[in-house]
Amino acid sequence: MTSTGSVATSGTGMPGSASLRSQLAAVASVAGLRQVNGLLPANRAGIWAGRGLIAAVMAAFGPPLPGTRVTAVRSGGLRGEWVRAAGVEHGDRAIYYIHGSGYVVCSARTHRGLASRLSKVTGLPVLLVDYRLAPEHPFPAAADDVAAGYRWLLEHGYRAGDLVIGGDSAGGHLALDLVLDNARTGAPQPAGVFMFSPLLDLTLTLAEQQDRRRPDPMAPARAGRRLVELYTRGQSPASPRLRLAIPRGAALPPLFVQASAEEMLCGDARHLRDMAVAAGVRCELELWPGRIHVFQALPLLVPEAGPALRRAADFVRSALRNASVREQVS
Repeated sequence: MTSTGSVATSGTGMPGSASLRSQLAAVASVAGLRQVNGLLPANRAGIWAGRGLIAAVMAAFGPPLPGTRVTAVRSGGLRGEWVRAAGVEHGDRAIYYIHGSGYVVCSARTHRGLASRLSKVTGLPVLLVDYRLAPEHPFPAAADDVAAGYRWLLEHGYRAGDLVIGGDSAGGHLALDLVLDNARTGAPQPAGVFMFSPLLDLTLTLAEQQDRRRPDPMAPARAGRRLVELYTRGQSPASPRLRLAIPRGAALPPLFVQASAEEMLCGDARHLRDMAVAAGVRCELELWPGRIHVFQALPLLVPEAGPALRRAADFVRSALRNASVREQVS
Protein backbone atom coordinates (compact mmCIF):
# COMPACT_ATOMS: atom_id res chain seq x y z
CA MET A 1 0.00 0.00 0.00
CA THR A 2 1.11 3.55 -0.55
CA SER A 3 0.89 6.79 1.37
CA THR A 4 0.85 10.39 0.32
CA GLY A 5 2.78 13.09 2.12
CA SER A 6 1.48 16.14 3.87
CA VAL A 7 -0.27 18.84 1.89
CA ALA A 8 -0.08 22.45 3.03
CA THR A 9 -3.39 24.05 2.04
CA SER A 10 -3.85 27.79 2.25
CA GLY A 11 -7.60 27.79 1.59
CA THR A 12 -9.61 30.00 -0.71
CA GLY A 13 -11.99 32.87 -0.44
CA MET A 14 -10.10 34.88 2.19
CA PRO A 15 -12.31 37.51 3.83
CA GLY A 16 -12.04 41.25 3.46
CA SER A 17 -10.58 43.48 6.18
CA ALA A 18 -13.86 44.13 8.03
CA SER A 19 -14.76 40.45 7.95
CA LEU A 20 -11.21 39.56 8.98
CA ARG A 21 -11.41 41.88 12.00
CA SER A 22 -14.66 40.23 13.11
CA GLN A 23 -13.15 36.79 12.66
CA LEU A 24 -10.06 37.74 14.65
CA ALA A 25 -12.33 38.97 17.42
CA ALA A 26 -14.22 35.69 17.28
CA VAL A 27 -10.98 33.71 17.41
CA ALA A 28 -9.93 35.72 20.45
CA SER A 29 -13.24 34.98 22.15
CA VAL A 30 -12.94 31.26 21.42
CA ALA A 31 -9.35 31.26 22.65
CA GLY A 32 -10.45 33.01 25.81
CA LEU A 33 -13.24 30.51 26.42
CA ARG A 34 -10.90 27.59 25.88
CA GLN A 35 -8.33 29.09 28.23
CA VAL A 36 -11.02 29.60 30.86
CA ASN A 37 -12.15 26.03 30.30
CA GLY A 38 -8.59 24.85 30.91
CA LEU A 39 -8.44 26.72 34.21
CA LEU A 40 -11.77 25.54 35.61
CA PRO A 41 -11.45 23.26 38.64
CA ALA A 42 -11.71 19.54 37.99
CA ASN A 43 -14.72 19.15 40.26
CA ARG A 44 -18.38 18.61 39.37
CA ALA A 45 -19.17 22.33 39.10
CA GLY A 46 -16.06 23.10 37.04
CA ILE A 47 -16.68 20.22 34.66
CA TRP A 48 -20.31 21.22 34.06
CA ALA A 49 -19.23 24.83 33.47
CA GLY A 50 -16.61 23.66 30.97
CA ARG A 51 -19.15 21.57 29.13
CA GLY A 52 -21.44 24.56 28.91
CA LEU A 53 -18.68 26.82 27.58
CA ILE A 54 -17.68 24.45 24.80
CA ALA A 55 -21.32 23.78 23.90
CA ALA A 56 -21.81 27.54 23.56
CA VAL A 57 -18.83 27.83 21.19
CA MET A 58 -20.05 24.96 19.02
CA ALA A 59 -23.60 26.33 18.89
CA ALA A 60 -22.43 29.84 18.00
CA PHE A 61 -19.91 28.98 15.29
CA GLY A 62 -21.05 25.57 14.02
CA PRO A 63 -24.83 25.17 14.35
CA PRO A 64 -26.73 22.45 12.45
CA LEU A 65 -27.74 23.30 8.90
CA PRO A 66 -31.38 24.30 8.32
CA GLY A 67 -33.57 21.29 7.62
CA THR A 68 -31.31 18.86 9.49
CA ARG A 69 -33.16 15.82 10.83
CA VAL A 70 -32.02 14.19 14.09
CA THR A 71 -33.22 10.78 15.27
CA ALA A 72 -32.21 9.49 18.70
CA VAL A 73 -30.85 5.94 18.95
CA ARG A 74 -31.03 3.98 22.21
CA SER A 75 -30.34 0.30 21.67
CA GLY A 76 -28.44 -2.06 23.95
CA GLY A 77 -24.99 -0.59 24.51
CA LEU A 78 -25.48 2.23 21.98
CA ARG A 79 -26.47 5.79 22.76
CA GLY A 80 -26.34 8.16 19.83
CA GLU A 81 -28.28 9.85 17.07
CA TRP A 82 -28.69 9.75 13.33
CA VAL A 83 -28.05 13.14 11.71
CA ARG A 84 -29.21 13.75 8.15
CA ALA A 85 -28.92 16.95 6.16
CA ALA A 86 -31.98 18.11 4.22
CA GLY A 87 -32.74 15.65 1.42
CA VAL A 88 -30.48 12.87 2.73
CA GLU A 89 -32.20 9.54 3.28
CA HIS A 90 -31.11 6.29 4.90
CA GLY A 91 -29.54 3.78 2.56
CA ASP A 92 -26.93 1.04 2.45
CA ARG A 93 -24.02 3.36 3.34
CA ALA A 94 -23.31 5.61 6.30
CA ILE A 95 -20.70 7.53 8.26
CA TYR A 96 -20.02 6.52 11.87
CA TYR A 97 -18.75 9.64 13.63
CA ILE A 98 -16.92 9.83 16.98
CA HIS A 99 -16.85 13.30 18.53
CA GLY A 100 -13.90 14.80 20.37
CA SER A 101 -14.02 16.21 23.87
CA GLY A 102 -10.84 15.38 25.72
CA TYR A 103 -13.14 12.56 26.87
CA VAL A 104 -14.89 15.05 29.14
CA VAL A 105 -16.70 18.04 27.62
CA CYS A 106 -18.52 17.34 24.33
CA SER A 107 -21.42 15.17 23.18
CA ALA A 108 -23.40 14.10 20.15
CA ARG A 109 -25.46 17.28 20.58
CA THR A 110 -22.44 19.61 20.36
CA HIS A 111 -21.36 17.93 17.12
CA ARG A 112 -24.71 17.94 15.31
CA GLY A 113 -23.61 20.90 13.23
CA LEU A 114 -20.45 19.17 12.03
CA ALA A 115 -22.41 15.97 11.39
CA SER A 116 -25.03 17.87 9.38
CA ARG A 117 -22.32 19.36 7.16
CA LEU A 118 -20.66 15.99 6.68
CA SER A 119 -24.06 14.58 5.74
CA LYS A 120 -24.61 17.36 3.20
CA VAL A 121 -21.23 17.09 1.46
CA THR A 122 -21.28 13.27 1.33
CA GLY A 123 -25.02 12.69 0.84
CA LEU A 124 -24.87 10.10 3.64
CA PRO A 125 -26.56 9.76 7.02
CA VAL A 126 -24.19 10.20 9.97
CA LEU A 127 -24.48 8.15 13.15
CA LEU A 128 -23.05 10.18 16.04
CA VAL A 129 -22.12 7.99 18.98
CA ASP A 130 -22.84 9.61 22.35
CA TYR A 131 -20.24 7.77 24.41
CA ARG A 132 -20.01 8.08 28.18
CA LEU A 133 -17.79 10.88 29.47
CA ALA A 134 -15.15 11.11 32.19
CA PRO A 135 -14.72 11.59 35.07
CA GLU A 136 -18.08 9.90 35.69
CA HIS A 137 -17.03 7.06 33.36
CA PRO A 138 -13.24 6.53 33.17
CA PHE A 139 -11.19 4.40 30.79
CA PRO A 140 -12.18 2.27 28.92
CA ALA A 141 -15.87 3.35 28.97
CA ALA A 142 -15.63 5.60 25.88
CA ALA A 143 -13.75 2.97 23.85
CA ASP A 144 -16.26 0.30 24.88
CA ASP A 145 -19.17 2.51 23.77
CA VAL A 146 -17.53 3.26 20.43
CA ALA A 147 -16.96 -0.45 19.78
CA ALA A 148 -20.58 -1.18 20.76
CA GLY A 149 -21.80 1.40 18.24
CA TYR A 150 -19.77 -0.16 15.43
CA ARG A 151 -21.09 -3.63 16.29
CA TRP A 152 -24.62 -2.23 16.35
CA LEU A 153 -24.26 -0.96 12.80
CA LEU A 154 -22.99 -4.34 11.59
CA GLU A 155 -25.79 -6.13 13.42
CA HIS A 156 -28.39 -3.83 11.86
CA GLY A 157 -27.66 -4.57 8.24
CA TYR A 158 -24.66 -2.40 7.37
CA ARG A 159 -21.69 -4.10 5.77
CA ALA A 160 -18.31 -2.94 7.05
CA GLY A 161 -17.23 -1.92 3.54
CA ASP A 162 -20.25 0.41 3.32
CA LEU A 163 -19.18 2.36 6.41
CA VAL A 164 -16.62 5.12 6.86
CA ILE A 165 -15.54 6.11 10.36
CA GLY A 166 -14.76 9.72 11.25
CA GLY A 167 -13.54 11.40 14.40
CA ASP A 168 -11.98 14.56 15.77
CA SER A 169 -9.43 15.08 18.53
CA ALA A 170 -10.06 12.39 21.19
CA GLY A 171 -12.52 10.87 18.71
CA GLY A 172 -9.56 10.28 16.40
CA HIS A 173 -7.86 8.23 19.11
CA LEU A 174 -11.05 6.24 19.64
CA ALA A 175 -11.41 5.64 15.88
CA LEU A 176 -7.84 4.37 15.53
CA ASP A 177 -8.19 2.25 18.67
CA LEU A 178 -11.31 0.66 17.16
CA VAL A 179 -9.72 -0.30 13.83
CA LEU A 180 -6.56 -1.55 15.57
CA ASP A 181 -8.76 -3.80 17.71
CA ASN A 182 -10.57 -4.95 14.56
CA ALA A 183 -7.19 -5.89 13.08
CA ARG A 184 -6.22 -7.83 16.22
CA THR A 185 -9.49 -9.75 16.43
CA GLY A 186 -10.14 -10.22 12.71
CA ALA A 187 -13.33 -8.13 12.78
CA PRO A 188 -14.35 -6.59 9.43
CA GLN A 189 -12.87 -3.17 8.75
CA PRO A 190 -14.71 -0.10 7.49
CA ALA A 191 -13.95 1.28 4.05
CA GLY A 192 -11.85 4.07 5.53
CA VAL A 193 -11.22 6.39 8.48
CA PHE A 194 -10.94 10.18 8.40
CA MET A 195 -9.72 12.22 11.35
CA PHE A 196 -9.62 15.91 12.19
CA SER A 197 -6.81 16.96 14.58
CA PRO A 198 -6.50 13.43 15.99
CA LEU A 199 -5.15 12.83 19.47
CA LEU A 200 -2.83 9.85 19.16
CA ASP A 201 -0.90 9.85 22.45
CA LEU A 202 -3.06 10.06 25.59
CA THR A 203 0.04 10.76 27.70
CA LEU A 204 0.18 14.10 25.80
CA THR A 205 3.95 13.68 25.33
CA LEU A 206 3.79 14.44 21.61
CA ALA A 207 1.49 17.42 22.22
CA GLU A 208 3.83 18.86 24.85
CA GLN A 209 6.79 18.49 22.49
CA GLN A 210 4.83 20.36 19.82
CA ASP A 211 3.86 23.06 22.35
CA ARG A 212 7.50 23.61 23.26
CA ARG A 213 8.34 24.16 19.61
CA ARG A 214 5.33 26.37 18.92
CA PRO A 215 2.81 27.05 21.72
CA ASP A 216 -0.86 26.71 20.76
CA PRO A 217 -2.89 29.48 22.45
CA MET A 218 -6.20 27.89 21.43
CA ALA A 219 -5.73 24.40 22.87
CA PRO A 220 -2.50 24.19 24.92
CA ALA A 221 -1.16 20.81 25.93
CA ARG A 222 -1.48 21.53 29.65
CA ALA A 223 -5.24 22.06 29.27
CA GLY A 224 -5.58 18.90 27.22
CA ARG A 225 -3.66 16.89 29.80
CA ARG A 226 -6.00 18.02 32.61
CA LEU A 227 -8.99 16.72 30.68
CA VAL A 228 -7.51 13.47 29.40
CA GLU A 229 -6.19 12.51 32.86
CA LEU A 230 -9.78 12.49 34.10
CA TYR A 231 -10.33 9.61 31.67
CA THR A 232 -7.00 7.76 32.03
CA ARG A 233 -6.48 8.16 35.78
CA GLY A 234 -5.08 4.95 37.27
CA GLN A 235 -3.83 3.63 33.92
CA SER A 236 -0.15 2.95 33.27
CA PRO A 237 1.42 5.50 30.87
CA ALA A 238 3.01 2.50 29.14
CA SER A 239 -0.37 1.00 28.20
CA PRO A 240 -0.53 0.37 24.44
CA ARG A 241 -4.15 1.61 24.49
CA LEU A 242 -2.89 5.04 25.61
CA ARG A 243 0.00 5.43 23.16
CA LEU A 244 -1.36 3.82 20.02
CA ALA A 245 1.04 2.16 17.61
CA ILE A 246 0.39 0.66 14.18
CA PRO A 247 2.24 -2.65 13.79
CA ARG A 248 3.88 -3.44 10.47
CA GLY A 249 1.53 -5.20 8.13
CA ALA A 250 -1.58 -4.27 10.13
CA ALA A 251 -4.77 -4.83 8.13
CA LEU A 252 -6.09 -1.28 8.49
CA PRO A 253 -8.32 0.65 6.09
CA PRO A 254 -6.97 3.79 4.36
CA LEU A 255 -6.65 6.84 6.59
CA PHE A 256 -7.21 10.54 5.88
CA VAL A 257 -5.98 13.12 8.39
CA GLN A 258 -6.41 16.90 8.57
CA ALA A 259 -4.90 19.19 11.21
CA SER A 260 -3.79 22.76 11.63
CA ALA A 261 -0.09 23.14 10.86
CA GLU A 262 0.48 25.03 14.13
CA GLU A 263 -1.85 23.36 16.62
CA MET A 264 -1.06 21.29 19.71
CA LEU A 265 -1.88 18.01 17.94
CA CYS A 266 0.10 18.69 14.78
CA GLY A 267 2.82 16.40 16.12
CA ASP A 268 0.29 13.63 16.73
CA ALA A 269 -0.98 13.97 13.16
CA ARG A 270 2.53 13.78 11.71
CA HIS A 271 3.42 10.81 13.89
CA LEU A 272 0.26 8.99 12.81
CA ARG A 273 1.12 9.51 9.15
CA ASP A 274 4.71 8.33 9.71
CA MET A 275 3.59 5.21 11.61
CA ALA A 276 1.06 4.36 8.92
CA VAL A 277 3.64 4.72 6.14
CA ALA A 278 6.12 2.52 8.02
CA ALA A 279 3.42 -0.11 8.57
CA GLY A 280 2.34 -0.13 4.93
CA VAL A 281 -1.03 1.53 5.57
CA ARG A 282 -2.26 4.16 3.13
CA CYS A 283 -2.51 7.52 4.92
CA GLU A 284 -3.00 11.00 3.51
CA LEU A 285 -2.13 13.96 5.76
CA GLU A 286 -3.21 17.54 5.14
CA LEU A 287 -1.79 20.31 7.31
CA TRP A 288 -3.73 23.57 7.00
CA PRO A 289 -1.61 26.59 8.02
CA GLY A 290 -3.03 29.35 10.19
CA ARG A 291 -6.12 27.41 11.32
CA ILE A 292 -7.26 26.22 14.75
CA HIS A 293 -7.91 22.88 16.45
CA VAL A 294 -10.78 21.06 14.69
CA PHE A 295 -11.55 24.13 12.58
CA GLN A 296 -13.83 21.96 10.43
CA ALA A 297 -16.47 22.18 13.19
CA LEU A 298 -16.57 26.01 13.22
CA PRO A 299 -17.56 27.18 9.71
CA LEU A 300 -18.94 30.54 10.87
CA LEU A 301 -15.54 31.29 12.37
CA VAL A 302 -13.19 29.63 9.87
CA PRO A 303 -14.27 29.85 6.20
CA GLU A 304 -11.83 27.10 5.25
CA ALA A 305 -13.99 24.61 7.14
CA GLY A 306 -16.09 24.18 3.99
CA PRO A 307 -13.24 23.32 1.62
CA ALA A 308 -11.73 21.02 4.25
CA LEU A 309 -14.99 19.10 4.61
CA ARG A 310 -15.27 18.78 0.84
CA ARG A 311 -11.78 17.23 0.82
CA ALA A 312 -12.93 14.79 3.50
CA ALA A 313 -16.02 14.01 1.41
CA ASP A 314 -13.77 13.19 -1.56
CA PHE A 315 -11.95 10.69 0.65
CA VAL A 316 -15.24 9.15 1.83
CA ARG A 317 -16.45 8.64 -1.73
CA SER A 318 -13.11 7.21 -2.86
CA ALA A 319 -12.89 4.85 0.13
CA LEU A 320 -16.42 3.51 -0.43
CA ARG A 321 -15.82 3.11 -4.16
CA ASN A 322 -12.54 1.25 -3.63
CA ALA A 323 -14.07 -1.00 -0.96
CA SER A 324 -16.86 -1.92 -3.42
CA VAL A 325 -14.30 -2.75 -6.12
CA ARG A 326 -12.28 -4.93 -3.72
CA GLU A 327 -15.43 -6.81 -2.70
CA GLN A 328 -16.39 -7.46 -6.34
CA VAL A 329 -12.88 -8.72 -7.13
CA SER A 330 -12.79 -11.03 -4.13
